[in-house]
Amino acid sequence: MTTTNRIDTLARYHLLGRTGLRVSPLCLGTMTFGTEWGWGSPRETAHRLLARYLEAGGNFIDTADGYTGGTSEQLIGEYFAQHGGRDRAVIATKFTVNTSPGDPNAGGNGRKNIHRALEGSLRRLKTDYVDLYWLHAWDGITPVEEVMHTLTGLVREGKVRYIGLSDVPAWYYARAQTLAERDGLERVAALQLEYSLVERNIEREHIPAALALGSAVTPWSPLASGLLSGKYTRDGAQVKGEGRVSLIPSLGNPGFDKLLTERNWTIVDTLREVATELDRSPAQVALAWVTRRPGVASTIIGATRMEQLEANLHALDVRITEAQTQRLDAVSRPDRVHPYIFFEDAFFTEGMFTGGTKVRAEPEWFRSSAR
Repeated sequence: MTTTNRIDTLARYHLLGRTGLRVSPLCLGTMTFGTEWGWGSPRETAHRLLARYLEAGGNFIDTADGYTGGTSEQLIGEYFAQHGGRDRAVIATKFTVNTSPGDPNAGGNGRKNIHRALEGSLRRLKTDYVDLYWLHAWDGITPVEEVMHTLTGLVREGKVRYIGLSDVPAWYYARAQTLAERDGLERVAALQLEYSLVERNIEREHIPAALALGSAVTPWSPLASGLLSGKYTRDGAQVKGEGRVSLIPSLGNPGFDKLLTERNWTIVDTLREVATELDRSPAQVALAWVTRRPGVASTIIGATRMEQLEANLHALDVRITEAQTQRLDAVSRPDRVHPYIFFEDAFFTEGMFTGGTKVRAEPEWFRSSAR
């Protein structure tokens, strides 16, 4: 691998939680590798994007068995089979999504499906191990003990190096990590969760839990499906601009419907102002904001074009001032909800808890996170 086109900020590796695994601060998300979903990158483009990311100094690649029907994993496997370098890469994939309609055991987080899913992923990735194996989402059914014992067994077999949880409740993660500590199981190295200027709810429980229990946070959708990219505007109730966000009203997906709110457009307006002041794109500023949040080790980015990838990689060079950060924090702060209002209102913290005195004993995450 040459270093002439390396991006220094991308090659300043972070430890993944309380492990010895070094990962780039930006992780290449490959949900767009393949065109089976009607959008995304064909093989040649996907391979060029992967090559550029690795050349720039990146080493962390995220995929899943359900991405583009398995094509994403297949394209990654083909690339490393052709070009080598697999052992230099940190390849992460996921299980949970049902890939065989009508078969109740071909999805979810039970032992049978975990083994089935991993064997399929290893075959498509053309490798005999994955560096990080994610539970893709909480299925609400499988006992956490079964999940943790199964994943620990895969680590001990050598088929998996580290394990992570994606899109799970904070209580579920805390129980999993506590069981691991008590029973000598493999600890959860990282949490993969949605996190952006318009989605900050994980600051209430997930990030404090991750910091306390030793897991990294790897945000997905840091640009909120493109809403924070700066390429969309609104005309009354209509969204203007080409891309997924403009299709949201017709998709009927509740995960997307939450994006187009008055609050979020106000956040976009403030983001544009800060980006103009910094002479950067809104996307770069939004990414820079996420990468510097407490607990965040590596942020997942995606791209379908080379210029898009290049711009995202250089987001690590953006330096947002303290005053600008405070403006972004203020406009995007989540609503105060029970029971957190008790911990952040002086009426309670000083009047009831400390007898009117001021005590700054809370941990760094409490002061840094705008809850």
